[in-house]
Amino acid sequence: MNSYYYHKILACLFACISLCCFQFCGDNENTVNDQPPVADPDTSHVVIETDTAFLPGVPQGLIENEDLSEASGLVVSRSNPDLIWSHNDSGDQTRLFLMGSKGDDRGVFKLTGIKNRDWEDIAIGPGPEEGKTYIYIGDIGDNAAQYREKTIYRMIEPDVSSVDEKITGEITGIETIKFEFPDGIRDAETLMLDPPSKDLYIISKRESKVGIYLLEYPYSTTESNLLKKVGAMNLSNVVGGDISAKGNEVLIKTYSAIYYWEKKGDEDIVSLLQTEPVRLPYFREPQGEAIGWKVDGSGFYTVSEEPQGIEANLFFYMRL
Repeated sequence: MNSYYYHKILACLFACISLCCFQFCGDNENTVNDQPPVADPDTSHVVIETDTAFLPGVPQGLIENEDLSEASGLVVSRSNPDLIWSHNDSGDQTRLFLMGSKGDDRGVFKLTGIKNRDWEDIAIGPGPEEGKTYIYIGDIGDNAAQYREKTIYRMIEPDVSSVDEKITGEITGIETIKFEFPDGIRDAETLMLDPPSKDLYIISKRESKVGIYLLEYPYSTTESNLLKKVGAMNLSNVVGGDISAKGNEVLIKTYSAIYYWEKKGDEDIVSLLQTEPVRLPYFREPQGEAIGWKVDGSGFYTVSEEPQGIEANLFFYMRL
């Protein structure tokens, strides 16, 4: 059986399971973990696709490393597109987990000289040195609205091109990008890098219409940066997002849905996010926050945290 039909059969099976879960479990988006209730967003602008460009998600395998129990973000490696970087939520050690495309444990990298106050998302792409790939970690969560200044950590991605078994490593020389929101203290869980411009985008979480914030490149690593609020979206509980490697497609995730935008021309990311998104098929995860494009654009991955010890699967949504 060829790969396409195999994925389609599995996707249909899990779509049915997902539908049953919604029928019997209901929608608890506003009561996940410690998140307070928020107003239901106006989704009248959202295009609900029944025949989309992506198949429903198919589980690739359980997350093997038991220490990765609060996966809050993921990106696919640029030096080895068969490997995925991920990290835990707040309070964990300063480390990145490396896993294979089936959720198999490929190792852990320790990050020196920084803190994990509340890591919520991760991005990957270009940076200041041409020809190098950088990882960006967003220490941007703030459930109790306590911290005016937030942090993004930037580091050169280790070369994992020859990794074929479990390894350990250390990342040093990490740069700190501090910033503040222009309109008060905000909680956020979405950090995205636009590869063509190297601009960073942060989406707030809790408002009934979340804010879109821009940090234009180049950004300071010695002084605090002030974000620009460049728009808002009729969404709430936004917990993750990613811009494709080519910079022409965007995914935004809430606890219960995945939204998709594709450029039609040379519009920038801000203009794109003001257009109507497509709501993609989504297998509802227990507390799914992480989402990331495959490098070649053939699909994307999601993974959940593990509330109440529920084991997390790595899901893949294949492009048709």
